[in-house]
Amino acid sequence: MPVQPLTELIRFVRHNSPFYRDLYTGLPDQVDELTDLPVIPQEAFWRANTPRHNRLLTGPLDEAVVFKSGGTTGAPKFSVYTREEWREFTTAFGGGLVEAGLRPGHRVADLFYAGELYASFTFILDSLHRAPVGNVRLPIGGAAPLESTVHTLEEFEVDVVAGTTTTLCALADHLVREGRQLPGVDIVFFGGEGLYEDQQPLLRKAFPRAQARSIGYAAVDSGLLGQPVPGADSRVHRAFTPHTVVEILDENTGEPLTRNGVAGRVVVTDLRRRLMPIIRYPAGDRAEWTDLAAGHFRILGRAEEGVRIGVVSLYTQDVHDLVRSADPTGQVIGMQLVVRRWDGRDGLVLRLAVNEDPLAGRHADPSGLAHLAEAIAKELLAARPLYAAEANAGRIHPIDVEWVRHGELAVNSRTGKLIRVLDERPHS
Repeated sequence: MPVQPLTELIRFVRHNSPFYRDLYTGLPDQVDELTDLPVIPQEAFWRANTPRHNRLLTGPLDEAVVFKSGGTTGAPKFSVYTREEWREFTTAFGGGLVEAGLRPGHRVADLFYAGELYASFTFILDSLHRAPVGNVRLPIGGAAPLESTVHTLEEFEVDVVAGTTTTLCALADHLVREGRQLPGVDIVFFGGEGLYEDQQPLLRKAFPRAQARSIGYAAVDSGLLGQPVPGADSRVHRAFTPHTVVEILDENTGEPLTRNGVAGRVVVTDLRRRLMPIIRYPAGDRAEWTDLAAGHFRILGRAEEGVRIGVVSLYTQDVHDLVRSADPTGQVIGMQLVVRRWDGRDGLVLRLAVNEDPLAGRHADPSGLAHLAEAIAKELLAARPLYAAEANAGRIHPIDVEWVRHGELAVNSRTGKLIRVLDERPHS
């Protein structure tokens, strides 16, 4: 399917999607500019995009592939692609793999996760299949026993290992503890989460000749976002023009940023998807232009729509809903999600505000804050069991709760608005 003119795409979704019809009520009959459209409100988007009684899709769900976009067990989120849309999605991403370093004849091990409607394993395998250079694909998966994985990598003399950063580091740690290396690996492709400086020495010990590179920037809900730009900074990507339009919006005004080096929230429009349209959809990340004319931008971390702890994605609104569910008496009067990194692992801190002085209750705990913190963590882990599994495996820190007064919650210095997500991990 060719790239659709924006005007035609808008006309199509207004006519066929009840969600977009309602969202665009009051706009002129013909809209020619993206900036004339509102940014999608994510909470309303996912309320409309349900398996039953769907109000987002532009047609019946009778030919598509369905993937999980994250969410909790109580509020699952799904993304769908038609056969043609998926083929175009993976073909475009496969082209970006060449930019990332894929070469003819490379033997590539796919260690991403499969099953339970997760997309990454199938997505990478199909992207490799449709890449413009021949390659040998080894669909191992991220759940295979490490010793078995190492045996396959050695037996086939693999050139490229692709997986989440967490999986790659677990594999590297296994090799180092066994006193082994894989010197034949040329490239370690990481995706799904960033690669931090404190993780690179471990990868170098296990893969002494390999370069660690981003496999690309995409998400199953928002689609194509960026292909890697060769260079020292693996956070820099180039927009997938003409398939998608990437905007970086000022976090206070919502206006598109047109200067390099100014941080804002990433918003994406897909000009090819029609069944589940993506028009000015918040990708959940912050970024800055490094070369606006060339479409190059640097990813800076998560925006307020969600957080990512290791491989675990959490939507901010889901967490807020779970906290309210665990707090029937309404003691919590404000909250922030704080993402930190220490001892080489990510961790989530729920900063919760209460009326009374939490310091006064930390010993006697007259208001039952310790019990409430335990209930909140239990509720969240029950709804997002992947977090518990990753924490139990030692790949991320357990959830922590930090009690504060409402005035101690961080606010935007310019607007005074509460900051819903604070990403305090190093991004430089």
